[in-house]
Amino acid sequence: MGPRSNFTRFAHSGGNDRASLGRAVSSYVSTSAGGTRQAAQRMGASRGAGTRLLGFLTDVQTRGATEALRTLNLEGLAGRPIDEVFIGLADYICPNAGTVDDGIAREAFIETIIELTTMGIADLDALTADQMQTVFELYATHAIEARLCNDIGTKLITMPANAQTALRIQEQLRDFIRNGVSDALTSARTETPVLTQDRIQSFVDLVYERSFGILKALGDVEAYQ
Repeated sequence: MGPRSNFTRFAHSGGNDRASLGRAVSSYVSTSAGGTRQAAQRMGASRGAGTRLLGFLTDVQTRGATEALRTLNLEGLAGRPIDEVFIGLADYICPNAGTVDDGIAREAFIETIIELTTMGIADLDALTADQMQTVFELYATHAIEARLCNDIGTKLITMPANAQTALRIQEQLRDFIRNGVSDALTSARTETPVLTQDRIQSFVDLVYERSFGILKALGDVEAYQ
């Protein structure tokens, strides 16, 4: 069965059929997306948005939030809570040209902002290297989730009527993806412990490609347990 059929089985199980979730993700990466490299390339606008987000955060670490914002003519946001800063950065991080790909990148960024408000990460000037990783990890997770759901058409799948069950299914998928992204990001950071602006694009591409490779491997493990 393909990813849509397996995801349908996972949804209809109320989130209990982890084997079907594993098969859905593994099949998506290997078949629907054409492999890990092609899957990463399909991220398109989300790769660009991830690069701009990580580039901005790296600039904040190097020169401080005020100078990083001044470069973008957004110095008026200096000193504001991080969610307000990010909302102000939205058009720079993920410009919306009206395509589905652009919509996925922007949706992922908005979801990241919402999640940050619940995690206690509020002060851009006090952002640590680990928190910077967390911000990018959240963005990449939401972007991959949105891309996968768009491609396999989960909106066409009948989700459980029970809101708690539907939320549990969504959370399981997101946690599954975040585990893969976290492992990929940790691996990439080991190889590139100091990020410079000229390395960020290749770093982001590597994280996405490794994320899909790890997700396929994790999916295979779930499928055959």
